[in-house]
Amino acid sequence: MTNNNIILTGFMGTGKSTVGKLLAEKMGYKFVDTDETIMSRCNMSVAEIFKSQGEALFRKMERELALELSTQERLVISTGGGMLLDSVNAEALEGKKSKGKIFCLIADPDEIIARVSSDNTIERPLLKVADPKARMAELLQERKERYSRFIQLDTTGITPEAVCSNIIDMLNNNQF
Repeated sequence: MTNNNIILTGFMGTGKSTVGKLLAEKMGYKFVDTDETIMSRCNMSVAEIFKSQGEALFRKMERELALELSTQERLVISTGGGMLLDSVNAEALEGKKSKGKIFCLIADPDEIIARVSSDNTIERPLLKVADPKARMAELLQERKERYSRFIQLDTTGITPEAVCSNIIDMLNNNQF
């Protein structure tokens, strides 16, 4: 295994934070959740940032953070669901300089809804609409092509430990 960073991306509720923390612990890497980092720096939730500062400013903060993290090693980075839709962020985190490996966690839409519905600790501004399931389906379709350029791992019905083991096996066997 190398000192390269491991980046987890994907739609909300696919297990990025849960798997990321576990993976960092198993590998002896530092865990970084980009949304948590931004919230800590702003002393506001993502929903509050979207509401008071706007999505454009939030995306700018994500870009600055991606560039900052690209200079570090031995990180497991859990990105916000939209962060790596920006090719500048993706290139910064996986590019020649940082040599990161990006895994896109995916899950069945019904499982995503169940996961985010049961998590009352996080406000989901993109799903604050009359029909969250329909909005989620739209967002998944919009993001499908951009997510497809990363290594796909389906987390539907799989424990975080198993997902973690799959990632470690892929890294150890250079299965890309």
